[in-house]
Amino acid sequence: MTDLLDSPPQLTMTSSNCHPAPAFLWKLWIYTNYDCNLKCSYCVAKSGPNVPRRALGFANVQRLVDEAVELGFSDIFFTGGEPFLLNDIYEMLAYSAGRVRTTVLTNAMILRGTRLEKRVAAASQVPADNLIVQVSLDGGRPEDHDAYRGKGAWAKTVEGIGLLQEKGFRVRLGTTETPVNAPYLDQLCEFHRSLGIPDEDHFVRPLAKRGFSREGLELDKTNLIPEVTVSVDGVYWHPLSTDSDMLINNHVFPLRTSVERIQEQLEILEQTGSVPLMTFT
Repeated sequence: MTDLLDSPPQLTMTSSNCHPAPAFLWKLWIYTNYDCNLKCSYCVAKSGPNVPRRALGFANVQRLVDEAVELGFSDIFFTGGEPFLLNDIYEMLAYSAGRVRTTVLTNAMILRGTRLEKRVAAASQVPADNLIVQVSLDGGRPEDHDAYRGKGAWAKTVEGIGLLQEKGFRVRLGTTETPVNAPYLDQLCEFHRSLGIPDEDHFVRPLAKRGFSREGLELDKTNLIPEVTVSVDGVYWHPLSTDSDMLINNHVFPLRTSVERIQEQLEILEQTGSVPLMTFT
């Protein structure tokens, strides 16, 4: 288990055009859509079954991937909503993973039948290590997970993890620490090890007071290491939120413009040094 507030990653990189790259150029987050099969009570994206889709679209994703590679990003993360509600998510993943290490976040509940087979087909087109599935799992017991995600969610998610593993996918787990599951995180670690998922593929993030959540840490641009995040509405400081206070640019393209703006704001924050920046994903 990795505690993300205690072990920030190495952020220094070099861009592909031989100019020094901003320190945060390691992850690009893409909100593919906002609708979801679940309505989690702590969802920072305010997603749910009746939320408008607000899909970014395959053409925009292609351009984002190309520009991200040119700028020197090392990883692209697809999130939502539930990305696997989209018919074109498979093409998005194949295009991205063919060029850069790619992770897709999911609750794994709807990855069955045709959806799972399309996922397998997309993976067959790219290097084996370039496509990772990150599943949200908040407990080794149903009651710890379902408290925020809804009754029956845990069983379907665990079944989905097993199906992904049977198809040979590397599964990474993301856990949100809550007042409900905090006393039982050791038990969760024992559970994921029993599934064959090593500690390095499990991380725990704290609960954030964003979106639907009415409890947790107060986080914003002043205390978060930026991770460039794109939705249909623009470019944001961090995937924790696409609220207006995190907006960098309401124009997605060119991505370089937003990267430069983030770098300028980051330099100002570092000069003041009033609050230490933390990583969160």
